[in-house]
Amino acid sequence: MTFQGALTALVTPFKNGEIDQDAYRELIEWQIEQGIDGLVPCGTTGEAATLTHEEQGEVIRICVEQTKGRVPVIAGAGSNNTKEAVNLTNLAKQAGADATLQITPYYNKPTPAGLLAHFKTLSEEASMPFILYNVPGRTGLNCMPKTIAMIANEVSDVVGVKEATANLGQVSDVIELCPEGFCVLSGDDFTALPLLALGGHGVISVVSNIMPKTMSDMCAAYRAGDMKKAQELHFKMQPVNRVMFIETNPIPVKTALGMMGKFETSFRLPLVPLEDASNAKLEAQLKESGLI
Repeated sequence: MTFQGALTALVTPFKNGEIDQDAYRELIEWQIEQGIDGLVPCGTTGEAATLTHEEQGEVIRICVEQTKGRVPVIAGAGSNNTKEAVNLTNLAKQAGADATLQITPYYNKPTPAGLLAHFKTLSEEASMPFILYNVPGRTGLNCMPKTIAMIANEVSDVVGVKEATANLGQVSDVIELCPEGFCVLSGDDFTALPLLALGGHGVISVVSNIMPKTMSDMCAAYRAGDMKKAQELHFKMQPVNRVMFIETNPIPVKTALGMMGKFETSFRLPLVPLEDASNAKLEAQLKESGLI
């Protein structure tokens, strides 16, 4: 199973502290109308860390139901607790997801042997295709290319990796060392185009929450061999990419969607609204980019 192009790391709208199902369905529908290539609910951007297991299963189910098979759904189902990751993966299977996104266990920082054992157990007890998620800025652990290649060769359910190191040298090593056809996706919007040029497959994107067509068109232009158009779209997104991380993700992107009228801006603690200065910079950039 190979995933390619622009896949959106979906935010989870809240209203009065609960999941805003109507706004979520409308966001999913808009994403598909805009030409997005896939959807990724319950990742970092979806505030999965603040969802109960029941809520996580519900968010995935809604996404699958609303998508109706039009694009693949890769559901966040990882944990630093292997048993919990198995349980979350089974929820994703029951909801009908096409694959899961599996973060490397955070905080406990397993060795390469521990990582292999974690993913092997996951495959044995809740078998379905999954994307390994390497994001050392969140986990405190960098899953190195040789380790990723070892896991890719020994665990058949691992079909790809979301590389969020922003290190193109490391991405190059991953593509070089992993089996042919192993799906390599960018986890950093600003590296999406250079990763494609190295032989990667696409991006799991934050900015495509608010610019789905632009990100999808950039990936499509690259695949069609139109590098000039791909570069133009890359640079069109760059100012927005920068402001998306003015504070911790997903605070800026959810605030942007609120400014665009997609839903009420709301977070779960410990995330809080943007500071006033950041909010002003975000609003100015969205206006300059024609998004509001």
